Amino acid sequence: MSTFPQNLRYTNDHEWLEAKGTAWRVGITQFAVDQLGDITLVDLPKEGDLVTKGQRFGTVESVKSVSDLYAPVSGHVTAVNAGLKDAPEDVNGEPYGKGWMIELEPTEKAEIDELMSAEDYVKHVAAQ
Repeated sequence: MSTFPQNLRYTNDHEWLEAKGTAWRVGITQFAVDQLGDITLVDLPKEGDLVTKGQRFGTVESVKSVSDLYAPVSGHVTAVNAGLKDAPEDVNGEPYGKGWMIELEPTEKAEIDELMSAEDYVKHVAAQ
């Protein structure tokens, strides 16, 4: 089983959240990447868009399927990884690095505390 970075927070839907100053960076976990296979397209919101916790904010297409991306917390999108448009395979190669998707400024900071720790996420993945 994969190991997951300890400094991140995780969702049931296999997204991760990482503090970046006052913003939070969002991506998908190695577990999700392994399930999807080779990623061929990433569709993301625009800077300034409002996302809502648990609601779809984009999609990832792979050789196996199209999967929705769900916002781990509510907030305004402050940055989008434009590099994924030309290099969606970065998600496969570095899901916690170059494969990040969006950064957002949370509107409900308490929602961050509701996310799983790496230890809890390992248990969640093991149960699947």
